[in-house]
Amino acid sequence: MPDIIGIDIGGTKCTLAKADMNGQIMSEPIQFATTNVHATLTEIYAIVDSLKPGDNPVFGITCGGPLDSAKGIVLSPPNLPGWNHIEIVNELTKRFGGTGYLMNDANACALAEWQFGAGKGSRHMVYLTHGTGMGGGLILNGQLYEGASGDAGEVGHIRLAPKGPIGYGKAGSFEGFCSGGGIAQLAVNRLPGIPHPTAKDVAMAAANGMPQAINVLKESGRYLGQALAIIIDCFNPEVIVLGSIYTRSGQWLEASMREELQKEALPSALAACRIVPAGLGESLGIMSAIAVATYHQR
Repeated sequence: MPDIIGIDIGGTKCTLAKADMNGQIMSEPIQFATTNVHATLTEIYAIVDSLKPGDNPVFGITCGGPLDSAKGIVLSPPNLPGWNHIEIVNELTKRFGGTGYLMNDANACALAEWQFGAGKGSRHMVYLTHGTGMGGGLILNGQLYEGASGDAGEVGHIRLAPKGPIGYGKAGSFEGFCSGGGIAQLAVNRLPGIPHPTAKDVAMAAANGMPQAINVLKESGRYLGQALAIIIDCFNPEVIVLGSIYTRSGQWLEASMREELQKEALPSALAACRIVPAGLGESLGIMSAIAVATYHQR
């Protein structure tokens, strides 16, 4: 059986690891800082070589969009300046042989949580990044659903109110009210002594018992519940897996989120759906790259 080489390309760091076809990591993941495109690619190729990929490796590569996943091309992600039309799959297979697959990070994380994490065993799952932004991925009938243009699952663009924090370029969007950037906007001038807080500041203040911070998170939780009700009504998933913010601050989001879900979602669809935090923790990035490869080898 060929080996998998997982490559997670991020704006600040890249991570690589070797795995088998069951997704079991066979080497300690190797991480390094993302710099300019030439230096970063040179480092990636050197690490792949050091991992001894064999004669017919399968590359799973994750990266922020925009991408041309079908052709294996990184187009011009805003978090990767200079990565313009990089034929990453072709470059890897030209050097090392084998096959390769490129996927945007939200869909790849959905695959990872479905195959190895909190959504394992389900056939209908929605994954939401719930971090700096609000990207998403859909697993429907046991398959990743990408849509006509590859943009399926981008629920962060849904408008929840005529006005509100800006996310996805739209005031009052799901991302605006519920992402890390949106929570920071909600909290401006509401936390004593912290005029321009980050989402992390809000979470820390809530953990220290600051009522104003807790209220900001409760408000975000209400909008989270409204958006999840739309998702539940539209897709009828068995499980919704929520990423970073929910895993850290769920205790302040939960009650208001559930209250809105009870008011807004179809009762039968809500009863069939579990809402859970992501299960892969700090390993999610590299496991998402590995999941891209294992998914395409099924």
